[in-house]
Amino acid sequence: MGKRRRAVERRSVGIKNVKVHPGVLGGAAAVVVCAVGATAFALSGGSGSGPDGPTVDEKPVAAGPPTSAEVRDTARAFLAAWSKGDAAGAAALTDDRTAARKALTSYAKEGRLTDVKLTPGRRSGADVPFKAAATVSYEGKKKPLAYDSELTVVRRKSDGRTLVGWRPSVLHPELKDGDRLVTGEAGDPPIKAVDRDGAELTAAKYPSLATVLDGLREKYGKKAGGTAGVELRVVRADSGKKGAAAKKDDAKSTPDKTLLTLAPGTPGTLKTTISAPMQAAAERETAKRQRASVAVVKPSTGEILAAANSRPGGFNTAFQGSIAPGSTMKVVSASMLLEKKLAGVDKKHPCPKYETYGGWKFQNDDKFEIKGGTFRASFARSCNTAFISQAKKLQNDSLTKQAQEVFGLGRDNWSIGVPSFDGAVPVQSDAQMAASLIGQGGVRMNPLNMASVSATVKSGTFKQPYLVSPDLDHRTLATASRKMSGSTLAALRDLMHYTATAGTAVRPMSGLGSDTGAKTGSAEVDGQKKPNGWFTAYRGDLAAAAVVQEGGHGGDSAGPVVRAMLLAGG
Repeated sequence: MGKRRRAVERRSVGIKNVKVHPGVLGGAAAVVVCAVGATAFALSGGSGSGPDGPTVDEKPVAAGPPTSAEVRDTARAFLAAWSKGDAAGAAALTDDRTAARKALTSYAKEGRLTDVKLTPGRRSGADVPFKAAATVSYEGKKKPLAYDSELTVVRRKSDGRTLVGWRPSVLHPELKDGDRLVTGEAGDPPIKAVDRDGAELTAAKYPSLATVLDGLREKYGKKAGGTAGVELRVVRADSGKKGAAAKKDDAKSTPDKTLLTLAPGTPGTLKTTISAPMQAAAERETAKRQRASVAVVKPSTGEILAAANSRPGGFNTAFQGSIAPGSTMKVVSASMLLEKKLAGVDKKHPCPKYETYGGWKFQNDDKFEIKGGTFRASFARSCNTAFISQAKKLQNDSLTKQAQEVFGLGRDNWSIGVPSFDGAVPVQSDAQMAASLIGQGGVRMNPLNMASVSATVKSGTFKQPYLVSPDLDHRTLATASRKMSGSTLAALRDLMHYTATAGTAVRPMSGLGSDTGAKTGSAEVDGQKKPNGWFTAYRGDLAAAAVVQEGGHGGDSAGPVVRAMLLAGG
């Protein structure tokens, strides 16, 4: 790929009965004590950890990483104060006293967590893992809660004090800025999500659906007819936002999460478009790889059949990722060049080793060239310069309009049933505009977006992907303002089919039949040794796309994932 292209990746103050378990810090047994020893240490400033700082003397301000003793003592003092419900004292031992005190107070008051026990583990440098155990209580109902967390000790430059680097995840690993732990009657009733054939979908069986199921509960819990229970939940900072504000956050929104159920509610049944067998296949394929994500849709309807990520408990890259799609974007770019008569399937088309535009020098993978070749050959072999050479004949907004008007991308108006990112193809100029033609510059997509691109080519018109039928809540699905002409569509299908049978996609698509089309891609990312590998394809009434971050060539890394999904669909 061109060496000049860039892609950037865009997730009661009065706790009583304090009991702090013995733990291990730095390999030595250590008991976190809440009595005189820890308090005296915290106030003396002996290791720079006290809330009032060290006593005035002539010693120079300490610098450099915290020492082992400083890490041990600072961690012990913080955990001791937190354990005994001293929110102010614990907060004073952090580098953000205001935020920490607010969070620690809420932990006890809103989370209703008491009898807190904190057991430090073996430290690694300035990082100290610890086990937390507490009792969650609400109106006579009680349950224990246990989890693992970690803190990091830092040195403040201004006075050399060692403090706990404050972040919400210190309290609980699920917490991000602005999130809270809240115990009470759940605002959203639980759901029993089922697939298109009625099979139950659970996070235990399909780990990649964990955040999806949380999102479905948040949006459809009441509509599904269930009754709420009593729970300890992570309430997200953006919970409660409505309308445009909520939609704007869909690309990064994370649904509320239940951590503990004190009294179960009655779930309502919610039917989804997921195919359990295909979801199982998606889970298997992504689990084999380090950073893979895949999505599958039904071109004739837009129904989402499966989606999975290698890191199922984390960010849902399949639906919310914002990553440069590399040469898979050439499907959209090619449709534009065909419409504008700047290319024809079997017309001569330049594919030199290099092409310069806007001050950037672009090149092909391994600096290949196709002398006297056609646009068919350039598309099938994924020639970058064949697209860059046409930039001078385009307007800055040409690709943006094509993506929005024909493929339904980048309008921020998809409503699939859970938070999603609809792709981005911003208007750019000069070299960045040219880079967008090959899926770099400012272009950002995820597997669901690119599966939709292939689905649009297969069906002939954009149908917004969705996970829950719009009939349930009468929401309006996004549409595209126009279709490709019959001739353009036929030419684009021809190009994708040729790529699947004789181009860079031939190995993953081998033996899948005649009703197929595909496109490979790789996208360079600053700081990565290997590019992200992409693959998008259709077969019959299935369309799928996958990305393997740092996977290298898309045909080798993401291609087998898509192949498996197309085979799983029969």
